[in-house]
Amino acid sequence: MSHIHFIGGEKGGVGKSLLARVLAQHFIDRNQPFIGFDTDRSHGALLRYYADYAAPLPLDGHDSLDPVIEAATAEPGRRVLVDLAAQTQAPLLRWLDEAAVPTLAQELGLKMTYWHVMDAGRDSADLLGRWLDGATGGAAGLPLVMVLNEVRGDGFEQLEASGLVPRAQAQGARSLRLRKLPDSLLQKVDAKGQSFWAATQAATSGLGLLDRQRLKLWLQRTQAELATLDI
Repeated sequence: MSHIHFIGGEKGGVGKSLLARVLAQHFIDRNQPFIGFDTDRSHGALLRYYADYAAPLPLDGHDSLDPVIEAATAEPGRRVLVDLAAQTQAPLLRWLDEAAVPTLAQELGLKMTYWHVMDAGRDSADLLGRWLDGATGGAAGLPLVMVLNEVRGDGFEQLEASGLVPRAQAQGARSLRLRKLPDSLLQKVDAKGQSFWAATQAATSGLGLLDRQRLKLWLQRTQAELATLDI
């Protein structure tokens, strides 16, 4: 069964593209066929770090997301990643609603998941609330994973105090923590424009032995959590 993953969060800088890269590497490491679509016109991370697996997908029309369904049906068992740029939730919800996409996906035997990536700020919690409110419309039938990105802050007290987590869990939402990774290490990886696999290899990464080890352990622990989510 093919599985479409929408990676959102609406807010810029929360780590959506970081999660997209992690998922891409996860699928590569497990020999799972996938294709990525990058909606960011200027900073497309999938196009930059996983160019052999990705294609651009600007959201400039009512049918802009149609290739996502086409890609999922073209190859049974394929994973499809859609790295959503900031402020693209509205066109996503319109597309889901106007074409009854969740119903169509069920008829076609496709799975879909929405990953809501959050930093520790109040805005991310508020945006989660808006997504849950939208679940009565176009987002209905779209399973949710709440992603707490500790790379962008490790104190999620505002989210915990909001009451949104149990509300989301009551709707079947699951959660993932992206554990802390030193900013300086991530900046070194990003500066090379390499995949996470390439960044862990001594000959190509430009990273020191211990930094490669830190990155390997971070990936292993994150992928172990991903493995529990049946993606």
